[in-house]
Amino acid sequence: MSHLPHHDFDAGPWTGRLGRLAEAIRRAAEAQLGAAAGEQGGPRPVAQGVGDVTYALDRATETAVEGILDELASEGPLSLFTEDAGWRHRGPSPGGATADLDGFDHGGPRIVIDPVDGTRNLMADLRSAWTVIGLAPPGRGEPRLAELELGLVSELPDSRAARFRTLSARRGAGARLTLRDRADGATLEDSSLVADADDRVDHGYFSFFRYTPALRPLLGRLEASFFSILAEEEGADTRHCFEDQYISNGGQLVLLSLGTYRFVADLRAQLAARVEGPVTTAKPYDCAGALLVAREAGCVVTAACWRSVEGAGYCQSTCQPLERLKPDPEQLLSGLRYHHW
Repeated sequence: MSHLPHHDFDAGPWTGRLGRLAEAIRRAAEAQLGAAAGEQGGPRPVAQGVGDVTYALDRATETAVEGILDELASEGPLSLFTEDAGWRHRGPSPGGATADLDGFDHGGPRIVIDPVDGTRNLMADLRSAWTVIGLAPPGRGEPRLAELELGLVSELPDSRAARFRTLSARRGAGARLTLRDRADGATLEDSSLVADADDRVDHGYFSFFRYTPALRPLLGRLEASFFSILAEEEGADTRHCFEDQYISNGGQLVLLSLGTYRFVADLRAQLAARVEGPVTTAKPYDCAGALLVAREAGCVVTAACWRSVEGAGYCQSTCQPLERLKPDPEQLLSGLRYHHW
């Protein structure tokens, strides 16, 4: 598919605009969670979106996205994708209003967003969710991951937090970590973000994501084989190889970028054929912006192979010093076959 040239597109001003979008989502999420506090029976889905079930929290943040979309579209044309609504193309019209456009060929950026990545965690007040945003320059069709110029991942904290984190990146310019005050969004700290440079293969979190119950026995055997090889070939003390399950691809990549995770494998796509029934895989809009942030922070991300940001796929990642472990899914699975997992 051909794309419009974008050598003259300036992504710089969009850093602040994406920040406004993330802040509107955070405020809407907090308002919805406050209104739902004390509800009996826990949250229930209210609809089926384009890519996943929709909860009241998703609807509230989608409304916030629609409001900011109109605001941004009044300044210039853009295309925006969300899980619940799919692609929307909008731009300014006479009189200061906005109008829907026919497609991508308008000269404005293409933005993909998951307003709440980790909805279930946040609704249960278990841990943070994340707003994940990726921006690609103008083009005639759905953007590829390789086209992303800006990535932003903004924390939607649980009820106990007084601060929240925002991770951002521009292709080729590195990543940044910003700590903000929850009450007013004011910046408390801002610094460059570089993934942990330690090359240890233990004393850290090495996670195999187990979202689908049918895959868990298979993943358990695979994980045991992996750590057996890690101990034998790398000298890892596997008593200190810890595990964490975070139902958020964006959150997983944030923890990797921060050095909290040493390694994370999401092998649902590779293993789906080995079990009966449907298997939900990672979707690019869940983590497109977070993938750019992780790479700019120095993480190794392999097998992010979607042809566009709307397809299904997977990711597998590790901190830069662990690149020697060659975390490509096919190599990983091939290397474990003799263990009969």
